[in-house]
Amino acid sequence: MSQRFRHAALVGKYHAQGIRDVLEDIAGFLIRQGLEVTLERDTALNTGMTDYDALSASDLGKVCDIAIVVGGDGTMLGIARQLARFGTPLVGINQGRLGFITDVTVGQFAEALAPMIAGDYEEERRTMLEGGVWRDGEVIFEGFAVNDVVVSRGATAGMVELKIDIGDEFVANLRADGLIVGSATGSTAYALSAGGPILHPGIAGWVMVPIAPHDLSNRPIVLPDSREISIEVVDGRDASVNFDMQSLASLLHGDRVVVRRSADQVRFLHPLGWSYYATLRRKLRWNAGVA
Repeated sequence: MSQRFRHAALVGKYHAQGIRDVLEDIAGFLIRQGLEVTLERDTALNTGMTDYDALSASDLGKVCDIAIVVGGDGTMLGIARQLARFGTPLVGINQGRLGFITDVTVGQFAEALAPMIAGDYEEERRTMLEGGVWRDGEVIFEGFAVNDVVVSRGATAGMVELKIDIGDEFVANLRADGLIVGSATGSTAYALSAGGPILHPGIAGWVMVPIAPHDLSNRPIVLPDSREISIEVVDGRDASVNFDMQSLASLLHGDRVVVRRSADQVRFLHPLGWSYYATLRRKLRWNAGVA
């Protein structure tokens, strides 16, 4: 059942030009709608907005019942990963071109937010990835990702060789520039640029996409998200792994990157009438030939 919200976290792409004025406008609007407003700490520090309380992301998740994120999809990914464990719903307001997950324009924020605050909205939940890097039987790195986990070669090195297991079954040895394991959300990001398929968020699965593979028979594949994926570095120098914005460089031979479905999900709220297909149509220009 939809709810009326009471306490909003406000998060901004604080290094963007003109962001303070936009955040001030949105904060003022939320207060006039009867909400309490708290800024994310880095947003407050970097914009100089001192008229509002400021908290870390983890503390925002404990006290706020909605998060308004102003920026692009990258800004949304950063905070979504931190708030997912609290179940905090997120609304994305985009300053520039509409994103895949930040779909309210700055110029229409009041029109869009007013009914959403009152409980009239579309909600969707997106699956996250989690995992880590194992070395000599110990976990040396852990991370979460809304978009993808990417194992890639070093900047100046040649290809990497990767051994891929899914569950208890050996699947492939791959020589390539790298490998992407992407969620449905991430299927329209790096994985799409690398030739992967678009995965509807209603499907419980991952996309696994080789990056510039040596053998053209190494193709993208859609996998169920119920199995753990293990990616072992067999050969190649200076390989790295990236869980969204969290990176570990200089993987060693024998290191295993393990990826699985997270127990947490991200909650995105959209204005009534929002459509996933309309988002794809707009972003990918699928209606370019329509008069």
